[in-house]
Amino acid sequence: MSAVRGALLAVGLLLAPLSARADLALLRPVAVVEDAAIRLSDLFDNAGQNAARVVGPSPAPGRRIVVEPAQLLAIARANGVLWRPLTAADTVMVERPGRAVPRDEVLDLLRAEFGRMGLDPAAELELPGFQAPMVPLASFTQLALEQPAFEAATNRFSATLVVVAEGVPTLRLRLAGRAVATSVVVIATRRLALGEVVQAEDLRLVRQRAERVRPGLATDPGQVVGKALRRPVAEGLPFAMVDLSAPAVIERNATVLMLIDGPGLSLTAQGRAMAPAARGEVVPVMNLSSRAMVQAEAIGPGRVRVAFGSVPSGSVPANR
Repeated sequence: MSAVRGALLAVGLLLAPLSARADLALLRPVAVVEDAAIRLSDLFDNAGQNAARVVGPSPAPGRRIVVEPAQLLAIARANGVLWRPLTAADTVMVERPGRAVPRDEVLDLLRAEFGRMGLDPAAELELPGFQAPMVPLASFTQLALEQPAFEAATNRFSATLVVVAEGVPTLRLRLAGRAVATSVVVIATRRLALGEVVQAEDLRLVRQRAERVRPGLATDPGQVVGKALRRPVAEGLPFAMVDLSAPAVIERNATVLMLIDGPGLSLTAQGRAMAPAARGEVVPVMNLSSRAMVQAEAIGPGRVRVAFGSVPSGSVPANR
Protein backbone atom coordinates (compact mmCIF):
# COMPACT_ATOMS: atom_id res chain seq x y z
CA MET A 1 0.00 0.00 0.00
CA SER A 2 2.87 2.36 0.83
CA ALA A 3 4.34 1.64 -2.59
CA VAL A 4 1.05 2.61 -4.25
CA ARG A 5 0.88 5.83 -2.26
CA GLY A 6 4.45 6.63 -3.25
CA ALA A 7 3.66 6.10 -6.93
CA LEU A 8 0.59 8.33 -6.74
CA LEU A 9 2.65 11.02 -5.02
CA ALA A 10 5.24 10.86 -7.78
CA VAL A 11 2.56 11.20 -10.46
CA GLY A 12 1.14 14.18 -8.61
CA LEU A 13 4.52 15.84 -8.53
CA LEU A 14 4.89 15.33 -12.28
CA LEU A 15 1.43 16.69 -13.04
CA ALA A 16 1.76 19.77 -10.84
CA PRO A 17 4.05 21.69 -13.21
CA LEU A 18 1.72 20.92 -16.14
CA SER A 19 -1.25 22.45 -14.34
CA ALA A 20 0.88 25.52 -13.53
CA ARG A 21 1.92 25.88 -17.18
CA ALA A 22 -1.72 26.01 -18.29
CA ASP A 23 -1.79 29.65 -17.15
CA LEU A 24 1.45 30.60 -18.88
CA ALA A 25 1.31 32.97 -21.88
CA LEU A 26 2.92 32.04 -25.19
CA LEU A 27 5.06 34.49 -27.11
CA ARG A 28 4.01 35.47 -30.63
CA PRO A 29 7.26 35.75 -32.66
CA VAL A 30 5.64 37.88 -35.39
CA ALA A 31 2.78 40.33 -34.85
CA VAL A 32 0.98 42.25 -37.62
CA VAL A 33 -0.88 45.33 -36.42
CA GLU A 34 -3.00 47.64 -38.54
CA ASP A 35 -3.55 50.59 -36.20
CA ALA A 36 -1.38 52.98 -34.20
CA ALA A 37 -1.16 50.87 -31.02
CA ILE A 38 0.42 47.59 -29.92
CA ARG A 39 -1.81 45.59 -27.57
CA LEU A 40 -0.91 42.87 -25.11
CA SER A 41 -2.60 40.26 -27.32
CA ASP A 42 -0.30 41.24 -30.19
CA LEU A 43 2.69 40.05 -28.16
CA PHE A 44 1.28 37.10 -26.17
CA ASP A 45 -1.26 34.36 -26.64
CA ASN A 46 -3.24 33.60 -23.48
CA ALA A 47 -2.59 37.14 -22.23
CA GLY A 48 -5.53 37.03 -19.82
CA GLN A 49 -8.10 39.66 -19.03
CA ASN A 50 -5.78 42.50 -20.03
CA ALA A 51 -5.32 41.18 -23.57
CA ALA A 52 -6.75 44.34 -25.17
CA ARG A 53 -4.58 46.71 -23.14
CA VAL A 54 -2.34 49.07 -25.16
CA VAL A 55 1.33 48.58 -24.29
CA GLY A 56 2.97 50.92 -26.78
CA PRO A 57 2.81 52.67 -30.17
CA SER A 58 3.03 50.62 -33.35
CA PRO A 59 5.67 51.33 -35.99
CA ALA A 60 4.96 53.67 -38.88
CA PRO A 61 3.08 52.14 -41.84
CA GLY A 62 5.38 49.93 -43.87
CA ARG A 63 7.90 49.65 -41.03
CA ARG A 64 8.71 47.06 -38.36
CA ILE A 65 10.24 47.01 -34.89
CA VAL A 66 11.68 44.24 -32.70
CA VAL A 67 10.62 43.99 -29.04
CA GLU A 68 13.56 42.54 -27.08
CA PRO A 69 13.32 39.95 -24.23
CA ALA A 70 13.95 42.46 -21.41
CA GLN A 71 11.21 44.76 -22.69
CA LEU A 72 8.82 41.83 -23.12
CA LEU A 73 9.49 40.71 -19.54
CA ALA A 74 8.79 44.20 -18.22
CA ILE A 75 5.53 44.35 -20.19
CA ALA A 76 4.50 40.91 -18.93
CA ARG A 77 5.17 41.79 -15.29
CA ALA A 78 3.41 45.16 -15.51
CA ASN A 79 0.29 43.52 -16.92
CA GLY A 80 0.11 40.34 -14.86
CA VAL A 81 1.11 38.00 -17.69
CA LEU A 82 2.80 34.73 -16.68
CA TRP A 83 5.79 34.69 -19.01
CA ARG A 84 9.56 34.95 -18.82
CA PRO A 85 12.20 34.64 -21.56
CA LEU A 86 14.09 31.40 -21.90
CA THR A 87 16.65 32.52 -24.50
CA ALA A 88 17.89 35.71 -26.12
CA ALA A 89 15.89 34.70 -29.20
CA ASP A 90 12.58 35.30 -27.40
CA THR A 91 11.66 38.44 -29.33
CA VAL A 92 8.59 39.73 -31.17
CA MET A 93 8.82 41.38 -34.59
CA VAL A 94 5.95 43.85 -34.91
CA GLU A 95 5.02 44.78 -38.49
CA ARG A 96 2.55 47.39 -39.66
CA PRO A 97 1.38 47.07 -43.27
CA GLY A 98 1.30 50.20 -45.35
CA ARG A 99 1.01 51.52 -48.88
CA ALA A 100 2.95 54.24 -50.63
CA VAL A 101 1.13 57.35 -51.75
CA PRO A 102 1.08 56.96 -55.57
CA ARG A 103 3.74 59.10 -57.23
CA ASP A 104 1.32 59.94 -60.06
CA GLU A 105 -1.13 61.47 -57.56
CA VAL A 106 1.62 63.74 -56.25
CA LEU A 107 2.65 64.73 -59.80
CA ASP A 108 -0.97 65.44 -60.77
CA LEU A 109 -1.33 67.68 -57.72
CA LEU A 110 1.84 69.56 -58.65
CA ARG A 111 0.76 69.98 -62.28
CA ALA A 112 -2.64 71.32 -61.27
CA GLU A 113 -1.12 73.83 -58.87
CA PHE A 114 1.77 75.00 -61.03
CA GLY A 115 -0.35 74.99 -64.18
CA ARG A 116 -2.03 78.09 -62.77
CA MET A 117 1.44 79.65 -62.48
CA GLY A 118 2.46 79.03 -66.09
CA LEU A 119 3.75 75.46 -66.08
CA ASP A 120 3.48 73.68 -69.45
CA PRO A 121 0.88 70.89 -68.86
CA ALA A 122 2.94 68.50 -71.01
CA ALA A 123 6.19 69.08 -69.12
CA GLU A 124 7.86 66.21 -67.29
CA LEU A 125 8.43 66.90 -63.59
CA GLU A 126 11.71 65.89 -62.00
CA LEU A 127 11.62 65.12 -58.26
CA PRO A 128 15.17 64.10 -57.30
CA GLY A 129 15.36 62.11 -54.08
CA PHE A 130 11.59 61.84 -53.71
CA GLN A 131 10.42 58.92 -51.58
CA ALA A 132 6.68 58.33 -51.49
CA PRO A 133 5.30 58.62 -47.93
CA MET A 134 3.65 55.52 -46.45
CA VAL A 135 0.10 55.48 -45.07
CA PRO A 136 -2.02 52.69 -43.52
CA LEU A 137 -3.42 50.20 -46.03
CA ALA A 138 -7.11 51.00 -45.69
CA SER A 139 -6.88 54.64 -44.66
CA PHE A 140 -8.63 57.50 -46.44
CA THR A 141 -5.87 59.82 -47.63
CA GLN A 142 -5.92 63.46 -48.66
CA LEU A 143 -3.08 65.40 -50.29
CA ALA A 144 -2.50 69.14 -50.33
CA LEU A 145 0.29 71.60 -51.07
CA GLU A 146 1.60 74.41 -48.91
CA GLN A 147 3.84 77.28 -50.01
CA PRO A 148 3.95 76.36 -53.71
CA ALA A 149 6.46 78.31 -55.81
CA PHE A 150 7.26 78.14 -59.53
CA GLU A 151 9.88 80.10 -61.50
CA ALA A 152 8.93 80.20 -65.18
CA ALA A 153 12.37 81.48 -66.20
CA THR A 154 14.19 78.42 -64.79
CA ASN A 155 11.26 75.95 -64.70
CA ARG A 156 12.13 75.18 -61.07
CA PHE A 157 9.47 74.58 -58.44
CA SER A 158 9.08 73.83 -54.75
CA ALA A 159 6.25 73.09 -52.31
CA THR A 160 5.45 71.29 -49.08
CA LEU A 161 3.37 68.13 -49.58
CA VAL A 162 0.80 67.62 -46.82
CA VAL A 163 -0.49 64.05 -46.33
CA VAL A 164 -3.52 63.56 -44.09
CA ALA A 165 -4.41 59.91 -43.44
CA GLU A 166 -6.36 58.06 -40.78
CA GLY A 167 -4.24 56.39 -38.12
CA VAL A 168 -1.06 58.45 -38.57
CA PRO A 169 -0.03 62.02 -37.73
CA THR A 170 -0.21 64.56 -40.54
CA LEU A 171 2.90 64.25 -42.70
CA ARG A 172 4.72 67.18 -44.29
CA LEU A 173 7.35 66.58 -46.95
CA ARG A 174 9.35 69.28 -48.71
CA LEU A 175 9.46 68.88 -52.49
CA ALA A 176 11.75 70.61 -54.97
CA GLY A 177 12.39 69.88 -58.63
CA ARG A 178 12.44 71.02 -62.23
CA ALA A 179 10.01 70.96 -65.15
CA VAL A 180 11.45 69.55 -68.38
CA ALA A 181 9.91 70.22 -71.81
CA THR A 182 8.70 67.17 -73.76
CA SER A 183 7.95 66.33 -77.39
CA VAL A 184 5.63 63.79 -78.98
CA VAL A 185 7.27 61.01 -80.98
CA VAL A 186 5.91 57.94 -82.76
CA ILE A 187 7.37 54.62 -81.57
CA ALA A 188 6.94 51.03 -82.76
CA THR A 189 4.79 48.65 -80.70
CA ARG A 190 6.59 45.60 -82.13
CA ARG A 191 9.71 44.75 -84.12
CA LEU A 192 9.23 45.68 -87.78
CA ALA A 193 11.29 44.18 -90.59
CA LEU A 194 12.97 45.78 -93.59
CA GLY A 195 10.40 46.58 -96.30
CA GLU A 196 7.40 46.04 -94.02
CA VAL A 197 4.51 48.46 -94.44
CA VAL A 198 3.58 50.12 -91.14
CA GLN A 199 -0.03 49.74 -89.97
CA ALA A 200 -1.89 51.84 -87.39
CA GLU A 201 -1.63 49.11 -84.76
CA ASP A 202 2.17 49.01 -85.18
CA LEU A 203 2.73 52.37 -83.52
CA ARG A 204 1.77 54.60 -80.63
CA LEU A 205 2.48 58.14 -79.47
CA VAL A 206 4.66 58.84 -76.45
CA ARG A 207 6.14 61.91 -74.88
CA GLN A 208 9.88 62.08 -74.42
CA ARG A 209 12.15 64.78 -73.11
CA ALA A 210 12.65 67.34 -75.86
CA GLU A 211 16.39 67.38 -75.19
CA ARG A 212 16.56 63.66 -76.06
CA VAL A 213 14.46 63.84 -79.25
CA ARG A 214 16.77 64.16 -82.24
CA PRO A 215 15.64 66.04 -85.36
CA GLY A 216 13.99 64.06 -88.12
CA LEU A 217 11.84 61.74 -86.00
CA ALA A 218 8.19 61.17 -86.89
CA THR A 219 5.83 63.09 -84.61
CA ASP A 220 2.47 62.24 -86.20
CA PRO A 221 0.97 58.82 -87.11
CA GLY A 222 0.07 60.18 -90.54
CA GLN A 223 3.77 60.42 -91.32
CA VAL A 224 4.24 56.70 -90.68
CA VAL A 225 1.10 54.68 -91.43
CA GLY A 226 1.22 53.12 -94.90
CA LYS A 227 4.94 53.73 -95.33
CA ALA A 228 7.51 51.02 -96.02
CA LEU A 229 10.64 50.68 -93.94
CA ARG A 230 14.09 51.15 -95.41
CA ARG A 231 15.58 49.53 -92.31
CA PRO A 232 14.24 47.41 -89.40
CA VAL A 233 12.78 49.17 -86.34
CA ALA A 234 12.91 47.55 -82.90
CA GLU A 235 9.99 47.61 -80.49
CA GLY A 236 9.86 50.81 -78.45
CA LEU A 237 12.12 52.81 -80.79
CA PRO A 238 11.01 55.88 -82.75
CA PHE A 239 10.57 56.11 -86.51
CA ALA A 240 13.08 58.26 -88.41
CA MET A 241 11.65 60.00 -91.46
CA VAL A 242 14.68 59.00 -93.56
CA ASP A 243 13.81 55.34 -92.90
CA LEU A 244 10.30 55.68 -94.35
CA SER A 245 9.27 55.50 -97.96
CA ALA A 246 6.14 54.94 -99.98
CA PRO A 247 5.46 51.20 -100.36
CA ALA A 248 6.52 49.64 -103.65
CA VAL A 249 3.71 48.88 -106.10
CA ILE A 250 6.19 47.51 -108.63
CA GLU A 251 8.67 44.79 -107.71
CA ARG A 252 12.00 44.22 -109.45
CA ASN A 253 11.75 41.78 -112.40
CA ALA A 254 7.94 41.76 -112.11
CA THR A 255 5.87 41.62 -115.30
CA VAL A 256 3.95 44.88 -115.69
CA LEU A 257 1.32 46.28 -118.01
CA MET A 258 2.67 49.23 -119.96
CA LEU A 259 0.12 51.93 -120.83
CA ILE A 260 0.95 54.36 -123.63
CA ASP A 261 -1.51 57.23 -124.03
CA GLY A 262 -1.43 59.86 -126.73
CA PRO A 263 -3.78 62.05 -128.74
CA GLY A 264 -6.49 59.70 -129.94
CA LEU A 265 -4.30 56.74 -129.12
CA SER A 266 -4.15 54.21 -126.32
CA LEU A 267 -1.77 51.26 -126.46
CA THR A 268 -0.74 48.55 -124.04
CA ALA A 269 2.21 46.23 -123.95
CA GLN A 270 3.86 43.76 -121.61
CA GLY A 271 7.05 44.82 -119.91
CA ARG A 272 9.43 43.85 -117.15
CA ALA A 273 10.32 46.25 -114.36
CA MET A 274 14.05 46.52 -113.87
CA ALA A 275 13.78 47.98 -110.34
CA PRO A 276 11.21 48.32 -107.57
CA ALA A 277 9.15 51.51 -107.52
CA ALA A 278 6.53 53.19 -105.38
CA ARG A 279 3.45 54.87 -106.82
CA GLY A 280 4.52 57.96 -108.74
CA GLU A 281 8.17 56.97 -109.05
CA VAL A 282 9.93 56.51 -112.37
CA VAL A 283 11.18 53.01 -113.10
CA PRO A 284 13.07 51.56 -116.11
CA VAL A 285 10.93 49.01 -117.95
CA MET A 286 11.90 46.63 -120.76
CA ASN A 287 9.29 46.10 -123.48
CA LEU A 288 9.06 42.30 -123.76
CA SER A 289 8.26 42.50 -127.49
CA SER A 290 10.93 44.93 -128.69
CA ARG A 291 13.28 44.52 -125.71
CA ALA A 292 13.60 48.29 -125.75
CA MET A 293 14.16 50.07 -122.41
CA VAL A 294 11.93 53.02 -121.54
CA GLN A 295 11.33 55.13 -118.45
CA ALA A 296 7.83 54.68 -117.05
CA GLU A 297 5.83 56.00 -114.11
CA ALA A 298 4.48 53.47 -111.61
CA ILE A 299 0.74 54.14 -111.36
CA GLY A 300 -0.46 51.09 -109.45
CA PRO A 301 0.27 47.46 -108.66
CA GLY A 302 1.72 45.89 -111.80
CA ARG A 303 0.91 48.96 -113.98
CA VAL A 304 3.15 51.66 -115.44
CA ARG A 305 2.53 54.60 -117.76
CA VAL A 306 4.90 55.45 -120.61
CA ALA A 307 4.75 59.02 -121.86
CA PHE A 308 3.72 59.27 -125.50
CA GLY A 309 6.77 59.88 -127.65
CA SER A 310 9.25 58.55 -125.10
CA VAL A 311 12.53 57.60 -126.67
CA PRO A 312 13.87 54.15 -125.79
CA SER A 313 17.05 54.37 -123.74
CA GLY A 314 18.47 51.20 -125.19
CA SER A 315 17.70 47.55 -125.54
CA VAL A 316 18.51 44.38 -123.72
CA PRO A 317 20.10 41.46 -125.58
CA ALA A 318 17.64 38.65 -126.28
CA ASN A 319 19.69 36.10 -124.36
CA ARG A 320 19.68 38.14 -121.19
